[in-house]
Amino acid sequence: MRYNEKELLSLSRQRAEKAAELNMRGPKKGSALKKRLVKLVVNFLFYFRADAEEPIGALLLEHCVVKKEEETSFSISFIDEPDRRYTFECSGQEQRDEWVEALTNASYEFMRRSLLFYRTEIAKISGKDPLEQYGISEESRFQLDP
Repeated sequence: MRYNEKELLSLSRQRAEKAAELNMRGPKKGSALKKRLVKLVVNFLFYFRADAEEPIGALLLEHCVVKKEEETSFSISFIDEPDRRYTFECSGQEQRDEWVEALTNASYEFMRRSLLFYRTEIAKISGKDPLEQYGISEESRFQLDP
């Protein structure tokens, strides 16, 4: 995937939907858990060294699987590369569950499915496409299912 490094850095500085210090293990075999500041911004998960202003990495939360692991941990793996798995350890089960829900709901695909669902439900109730008032027609990308 192509990206503009300056734009990604700018995005990492925006207000996070969720942020915390978590223990993180990268995908390399034998990788140790390291304390990282983890920030969810839109559909990117940035991770920082505790004393750094710039992220040391970012995960695009598309085509990935977020899975609860042990009592206080979760993992992120990618559909195209299931062996590339990042593991995060939280302070408790409640924090883990909050992170899993936030990360699952952060993908573009989840938001698109939600939009289609609610667009269809509103059209059933009102008889009108709720996006027409914004100039978005049925031929648009987010079409209603027949």
